Amino acid sequence: MGITIGVDVGGTFTDVVVRSTSGSISVAKCLSTHYDPIAGIVTGVTRALAGSDPAQVTRVVHATTLATNAVLERTGVRVAFVTTCGFRATIPLGRYARVEEDRYDLRFTPPPPPVSPGDCFEVTERVSARGEVLTPLDPDSVRRVAAEIAGRGIESVAVCFLHSYANPAHERQAAAILRESVKNVVVSSEVWPEIREYERATTTIVSAYVGPLMAAYLSRLRERLAGIGIHAPVHVMESGGGVLSAELAARRAVATIESGPAAGVLAAAGAGFADAISFDMGGTTAKTCVIRGGRPEITHEFHVGGKGSFGGRRAGTGVPIKTPAIDLAEVGAGGGSVAWLDPAGALRVGPRSAGSSPGPACYGLGGDEPTVTDANLVLGYLSSASIPLSPGLAGAALDRLAGPLGVSREEAAYAVHTIVSASMASAVHVVTVQRGIDPRGFALVAFGGAGPMHAARVAERFGIATVVVPPYCGVASAAGLLAGTLSADRVLTRLDAPDPESVFTALAADAADDLDVPLAAATVTRSVDARFRGQAHELTIPWTPDRATLESRFARRCEEVYGIAQRGEIELVSYRVRVTLPPPPMESAEEPVATTGGTPGSRRAYFPECGGRAEVPVHTRETLGGAGALCGPAIVEDPESAIVVPPGWTAALTGTRAVHLTRRSEP
Repeated sequence: MGITIGVDVGGTFTDVVVRSTSGSISVAKCLSTHYDPIAGIVTGVTRALAGSDPAQVTRVVHATTLATNAVLERTGVRVAFVTTCGFRATIPLGRYARVEEDRYDLRFTPPPPPVSPGDCFEVTERVSARGEVLTPLDPDSVRRVAAEIAGRGIESVAVCFLHSYANPAHERQAAAILRESVKNVVVSSEVWPEIREYERATTTIVSAYVGPLMAAYLSRLRERLAGIGIHAPVHVMESGGGVLSAELAARRAVATIESGPAAGVLAAAGAGFADAISFDMGGTTAKTCVIRGGRPEITHEFHVGGKGSFGGRRAGTGVPIKTPAIDLAEVGAGGGSVAWLDPAGALRVGPRSAGSSPGPACYGLGGDEPTVTDANLVLGYLSSASIPLSPGLAGAALDRLAGPLGVSREEAAYAVHTIVSASMASAVHVVTVQRGIDPRGFALVAFGGAGPMHAARVAERFGIATVVVPPYCGVASAAGLLAGTLSADRVLTRLDAPDPESVFTALAADAADDLDVPLAAATVTRSVDARFRGQAHELTIPWTPDRATLESRFARRCEEVYGIAQRGEIELVSYRVRVTLPPPPMESAEEPVATTGGTPGSRRAYFPECGGRAEVPVHTRETLGGAGALCGPAIVEDPESAIVVPPGWTAALTGTRAVHLTRRSEP
């Protein structure tokens, strides 16, 4: 066994976790370098290795927002779209729902399509929904399109023919012709062969749009790591919580859209609670996800960008993507979120973030706007022990709010703290109450640089009595990457296939080829998309060949999702497999669980229940281990974060070095 490295690049910080050959953990947290993300990665990796031999590194696992940012910022490569004759306008027409403030806009203008109308092309061919060839492919029409695309200097093409999931022959023939003239050709039957033409087309387009960027980025990353002596394979976290090889991530870049958030959910799933809510608050955003039965909720369609309420994304907005992804709600609320006054004089927080440059005012890097981090520093929740922070600069920034609001600096800071906690609570509401789930029986697993400071206040809003803060909470997403295993997903739409076993076998073989491993060495998970006959949308359930059991599972899933119990004839629509390699063996480090070493400190911190500022104990995990149950108000400091224990809560260190916060019945 060698050294393994997890790297998570966020909007504000780049986190690196290194597991040594003995199982010990070292971490590094440095500001993200948006002009060149790899520069921040190399800095963090060098710092976290701390003199270890880089030649002993055997695996680097990376979570990246490159694909998401490329779509949101429209910085991908120019793409041509090729489809069946008569369907060229599918993408330019698009699909957009007028939600939120758009519904009142009399001059509403839909966002531009992912491919401009002039770059959409048709070729002569047609296949039925059953896979029958209605019109043979005309190779000359493909050659004319290829010449036009090459003449425009377009180097990436997305091919999506009508019903190619049922018969991919025409797409493959067209791709072979297009590749004679164009460098990068992506076909829908290879990316995600599933029904619904528009979603399949946008998924293919996004893969063609970001694939060349991902390939170039990962190539540069390998070169820069090699420059510091690391020649290990680079793996990339995919949206569903598995890990892809760098080569597969470049070919199927669309699978990495939710790469970064997925890693944190894996860390939360390993916190020891079967039913939990993952709560990840970093410098730029906060993300939540429900974990039931030890497994995170998975969706097979999500939207990049678009609009919605409180972290949810409304169907019909943004770009729909058909690929497995951990089901998240995300809000623009993080440590770097800027607090501001709207024209009516009301206090708002976010979604704009100070990011890593210039960052919050207290960083002393030129920022002067008040942020959540500045507010938490003024309140006494943070110290400058591990990261140099300037209380004076933070106070001056908060004074810009306090004056117009007519309140004290501390009251303004606590108002910022409260508003951002409410914003994050709305994201928890989306993944629980809004979906018919009572959150009171769940544990809230908090991590990220800012999450543990707000977790108890968020939990209070839902009657959640247990908050879990795992070890290395400030870099938990990077730590979660180390638990990721190589995996590949495959899907195929076949309405009530007469021989499901042969479909599953073929899909599993293709997925194993993606991983370049023998199928016998992997674990295969099977599932199907089912629906009541005559309905239009499906639910995914675990596969069993026993029809009665399958119908029972579907009925139970319907009741979970829709809250009503019903029975009826079902039909199977799509077949899915996930092929996963066993996780690499890891030594567990022998770390002290509880110690009385050191002496807890104290400082003045603001808690309204105490009438304002009060002298409160300040512990580390080491001093907390010998203190038993610590009653709030108190603060537990970590090198990369701080845990706020409000009045009415107790904190205790567990045998796994996690901190459990428990709400007392009476403050």
